[in-house]
Amino acid sequence: MNGDHMVLGSSVTDKKAIILVTILLLLRLVAIAGNGFITAALGVEWVLRRMLLPCDKLLVSLGASHFCLQSVVMGKTIYVFLYPMAFSYNPVLQFLAFQWDFLNAATLWFSTWLSVFYCVKIATFTHPVFFWLKHKLSGWLPWMIFSYVGLSSFTTILFFIGNHRMYQNYLKNHLQPWNVTGNSIRSYCEKFYLFPLKMITWTMPTAVFFICMILLITSLGRHMKKALLTTSGFREPSVQAHIKALLALLSFAMLFISYFLSLVFSAAGIFPPLDFKFWVWESVIYLCAAVHPIILLFSNCRLRAVLKSRRSSRCGTP
Repeated sequence: MNGDHMVLGSSVTDKKAIILVTILLLLRLVAIAGNGFITAALGVEWVLRRMLLPCDKLLVSLGASHFCLQSVVMGKTIYVFLYPMAFSYNPVLQFLAFQWDFLNAATLWFSTWLSVFYCVKIATFTHPVFFWLKHKLSGWLPWMIFSYVGLSSFTTILFFIGNHRMYQNYLKNHLQPWNVTGNSIRSYCEKFYLFPLKMITWTMPTAVFFICMILLITSLGRHMKKALLTTSGFREPSVQAHIKALLALLSFAMLFISYFLSLVFSAAGIFPPLDFKFWVWESVIYLCAAVHPIILLFSNCRLRAVLKSRRSSRCGTP
């Protein structure tokens, strides 16, 4: 899911790395297809019926941002391999970086708001704040979406300023991407401007996400224990519903964690770009990204209905 740390002027020649790159591209295609289907299925229903559940509105927004983000990363990867010696901060890569920064911030915030919505609507805590939020949250949804689109745009502009400043430094000093002095300029800008900005921008939604997910998983875990005490086993419909919900939430949490860690590792330079460990880590991330839409397709009732209607139409059944 991360394309921010591609370094140009390098080529992957190791056979194992080439295999991992191929797997990575296939996983990206699966993730793009899965998120594209979710966006199209819920988006068409939203347009035709002019109505959609608030959680599904957030889900289609998240699916669209995932789809666009992964498409941008795919485009950047193709550009890097077609032009491996291209200048690191040329206009094309700056444009792709601008899109990536915006979609990355939007994805983090949409994921966070989806976790907030699930937590408030599904968790059964008896605190008065939860009851108050249950009645108010649905009406706040449009403002939630538009406010964080604006926040994502603002942070993207700040990132663009930093990237453009590095580009101007290279042009001013007539430096090349592999020049030592140029790397020191890039490192200075990243350490004292971009890296702190990234940590602040990414940590805020991540903290909210984790708080909501912990509360929600705790609440669902308690309900599943109560359901097991009053039923005959795991095959009961109520228990199966809790298990499906927990699996969907855990996959969502794993995807978010891997995504956040990839951003942090990238910004900190833990995995050297285009190194074998880098491709292993990217493959793990995209495995989560590819599996998550599949779990959503089978855990969301509206998406299951779309799949059943598609199967019925193919089989010729009414």
